[in-house]
Amino acid sequence: MKHLDRTEEASFPEESARNERAGQGGKKLPLRQTAGGLRALLGGLALMGLLLFGGCASNGGDQAASSSSSSSSGAAEEETAFSCALASDNFSNLQQSDPRTPVYDNKTLAMRRQQGLTTTLPELKPYREGRVAYLTFDDGPDDKNTPAILDILKENGVTATFYVTGQHAELHPDVLKRIFAEHHAIGNHSYDHKYEKLYPSVQGFLAEMEKTDDIIYGILGVRPLILRAPGGVIGNFTSAYAPALKANGYVEHDWNISSADAAPNHPVAQDFIDNIDNQTNGAAVQHTAIILMHSSEGHEETVKALPEIIRILKAKGYTFGVITPMTPQPW
Repeated sequence: MKHLDRTEEASFPEESARNERAGQGGKKLPLRQTAGGLRALLGGLALMGLLLFGGCASNGGDQAASSSSSSSSGAAEEETAFSCALASDNFSNLQQSDPRTPVYDNKTLAMRRQQGLTTTLPELKPYREGRVAYLTFDDGPDDKNTPAILDILKENGVTATFYVTGQHAELHPDVLKRIFAEHHAIGNHSYDHKYEKLYPSVQGFLAEMEKTDDIIYGILGVRPLILRAPGGVIGNFTSAYAPALKANGYVEHDWNISSADAAPNHPVAQDFIDNIDNQTNGAAVQHTAIILMHSSEGHEETVKALPEIIRILKAKGYTFGVITPMTPQPW
């Protein structure tokens, strides 16, 4: 695992120097220094285990999208595990043909800059096969609704995309690890969703995104290449944003179907079900349906609605994918 190698190199030189000095002087290291080395070792092993059991592969192309499946009686009991694709140094392996395969980078933007590597994604062909629904959940993770949503997705053999804030990732790292381990996609949704930091300038927006990247990387050992602008791009982005995102290797996706689960009039589960059912009848969403929902505190009605939403989408012939740089734009 290349990421573990970097963790070791970054964490242990100082410890090694202290050990060498201690050896020359015939003195034992203080216990706190030994404990610090042990924590670094355990942290590196934990990241390696997460990447291994999370199913990420650094090999290119469709090999990184290989999957294994096990079936049993009943669709609700069927579970399929899909690997995730890890970007190569030059991003040459990112083109995927399976919309169920999450895509990540195992380097932060700062690491790419320091190593003289590209930060700009190549031109990628969007997915064009099939009829794909992308369930997306913003503003999490929390410790109640996000785990409940994950349970429902697992029961139904469905993957989804979670656009997380850095603030909530810091509060609930174990839930973020579960999202990753269960082969859902993770996207960047800023640090704390505050428009006054994001939209006065491109520089402010990028700073918030990179801050969140670094938090996610510290927990998982990977960073997302996908993001969603809080509130969406319409009315928030100027013409300067798109080229800046491209130069920094980000792909933004809004949505073309809204559950309206964040509407101010306190809608209930049946409202979300009806909204999604009605909006998935139009010709514009027959190939790609990117569905906006939320998984944070206060969205218990979304949890209630989700099983029926999944049932309706399956009945309409949709399969389920996760957002990647290859996902078609919603309009």
